Amino acid sequence: MPCAKPLAKLAGVANIAVTMDGPYYMDAVISPNRSLSQRGFVILISAITALNCVSALVFMSMGATLVPIFLALDVGAIAVAFLVSFHAAKQVERVQVTAHEVRVLRQTPQAQALVWTSPTAFTRVDVEVEDDRTVGVRLRLSGKFAQVAAALSPGEQADFARALETAIWKARSGRF
Repeated sequence: MPCAKPLAKLAGVANIAVTMDGPYYMDAVISPNRSLSQRGFVILISAITALNCVSALVFMSMGATLVPIFLALDVGAIAVAFLVSFHAAKQVERVQVTAHEVRVLRQTPQAQALVWTSPTAFTRVDVEVEDDRTVGVRLRLSGKFAQVAAALSPGEQADFARALETAIWKARSGRF
């Protein structure tokens, strides 16, 4: 029987049970967590700009005319770094488990790419552990690997690995 309720409550993970090619035992959408909102970004950039303007005025009064140029480049670099981070936050990873296959898709607002597909019956979940914490979750099939859930924290990765193993086990059991 497909699981109609979430397999795990994780930050950044939404489990959705839908029927398309067959029942999904897991349809997890993993998105990176960004703690700074758009409003927070505007406030932060405004504060940095104001501080740099005050600094620029001080340096200009001392005769250092090139310093304000570098302060402006500093504000521009910070703004570009945050914009790149916001763009990366829109990229999500989708892990789907059906009775016949396991799929991993990478999605952006513009495109979707299938990065892994394998038969459910032969797919294994590997959990990489260092110093008693989970540092990676990989799908394995015949010596090939696909890293999944990299956007999650170590605790969330461990929970996700257990939920993924459970979904694969239920998908295998549901076939017969």
